[in-house]
Amino acid sequence: MKSCVIVFPASNCDRDVAVALDQIGAAPTMVWHGETSLPATDLIVLPGGFSYGDYLRSGAMAARAPIMRDVLKRARAGTPVLGICNGFQILTEAGLLPGALMRNAGLKFICKTVQLSVENNKTLFTGGYALGQDIDIPIAHHDGNYFADDETLDRLEGEGHVVLRYSDNPNGSARDIAGIVNKSGSVLGMMPHPERASDPLSKSCDGKAFFESLMEALA
Repeated sequence: MKSCVIVFPASNCDRDVAVALDQIGAAPTMVWHGETSLPATDLIVLPGGFSYGDYLRSGAMAARAPIMRDVLKRARAGTPVLGICNGFQILTEAGLLPGALMRNAGLKFICKTVQLSVENNKTLFTGGYALGQDIDIPIAHHDGNYFADDETLDRLEGEGHVVLRYSDNPNGSARDIAGIVNKSGSVLGMMPHPERASDPLSKSCDGKAFFESLMEALA
């Protein structure tokens, strides 16, 4: 499986994702935001961090970076895209996923491990989990409060596009949503950090199956 990780100014989880991918034998090509084209790839990852210092809105400037033109083109052609934390914010700002990520309900940065429920295990990203499985994954965000109008939320729920749900909602996200996929199931945005739960030395290894699922589906 060939993979790429997009690196923006102030990305801070790009290397963590690269390590997680390397551990499953899919060492990525690191692609700088100022590039205009991607190499041949089976997977694109938008990592966590504070791209462009979170100016304007989190992910708003990164969504308009030069490399994103090709990311959008590849995504619309079916190349899988995984957006983690700031990457999720970028996906919504770029229009690849519906809704928006707003300030946490408590207006504070939250950094802790949370429990999630796997709501859909029929995606490229979650095939290694059981439906309804509880997993422990870290979060680290200030703007992780997922919002969409009721019609959009009903559609996401009704069409099985809610992939991850918080067991104990830490940030006020609508309907406890922690991660969603697009209509084709090829683009996943999630606020929790699976790359931080992919090594035996970390508190949990529950995130490793995200990357193993992709390897099995795309290899």
